[in-house]
Amino acid sequence: MNQLARGIRPYLYILPVVLISGVLIYYFIGFTVYASLTDWNGLKRMDFVGLDNYRELMRDPVFWTALKNNLVFMVVVIAVQAVLGLLVAVICADRLPGSNFFKAVFFLPISMAPSIVATVFKYMLEANYGTLNESLRALGLLGKGEVIEWLGADLGVWSLVAINVFQWMGFSMMIYFAGIMSIPHELYEAAMIDGAGWWRRLFSVTIPSLSGVTKTLIVLGIVGNLKTFDIVWLTTQGGPGNATHFLTTMLYQERSSREAGYASAIGTVLLVLAFVLTLAQTAWSARKERR
Repeated sequence: MNQLARGIRPYLYILPVVLISGVLIYYFIGFTVYASLTDWNGLKRMDFVGLDNYRELMRDPVFWTALKNNLVFMVVVIAVQAVLGLLVAVICADRLPGSNFFKAVFFLPISMAPSIVATVFKYMLEANYGTLNESLRALGLLGKGEVIEWLGADLGVWSLVAINVFQWMGFSMMIYFAGIMSIPHELYEAAMIDGAGWWRRLFSVTIPSLSGVTKTLIVLGIVGNLKTFDIVWLTTQGGPGNATHFLTTMLYQERSSREAGYASAIGTVLLVLAFVLTLAQTAWSARKERR
């Protein structure tokens, strides 16, 4: 009996976590998937309609615009944050004068609430009286009465990319910096003995040694960027028109319109998309390691 108790005891320690995660995560995932198969306004009885919500979703041009924006945003943000984060981390790791100051400066935006960042940039990028356009006019780079629609249909998504990179690039920088600090110094010494310069050491020692860090940041980037909502909603609310809609903002808008079943279908698509992309990246990384 004592042996049985010792065998069960470890599972009792994790039982509360399993129950909480099962209720708060997996139950609601299952509920969302079921709700996506119903005609439901969030209040009345659910009427099962099968795949009708998904068929309507495939015919919805707003959905395809939102999906395109999500994918472009995700790819560009992950790439830019990885490149900038790595370069800043490498420079700071060289312990140049003032490197600690720059680490603090780049990391500072992470401590700011997204609502604050979004509000500041919304007023900076406002077309008529925004700080950026006013500065361009003061420098003579923009004529009087001329405006650049930074949050308009053409530049809106790219402005959102810039805002997101501003806030989260410091996270990539700190993760890369921690990874660089764990690289054995002997590898750099051997490369220097072989005559490798700064750039050669970067591409032959630093980047290959940080492959695990890069894979982790990619997975985090996929999940994090697919669920981006606050910055988009607080700056453009998916406008003008539907030009800067993301799947999350579309989901929120549909749920606010009492289209809970349709919104659940969007949420299910988001879940499947995140799962497939993460699985594909993991499989690609594993395949690359086997070579």
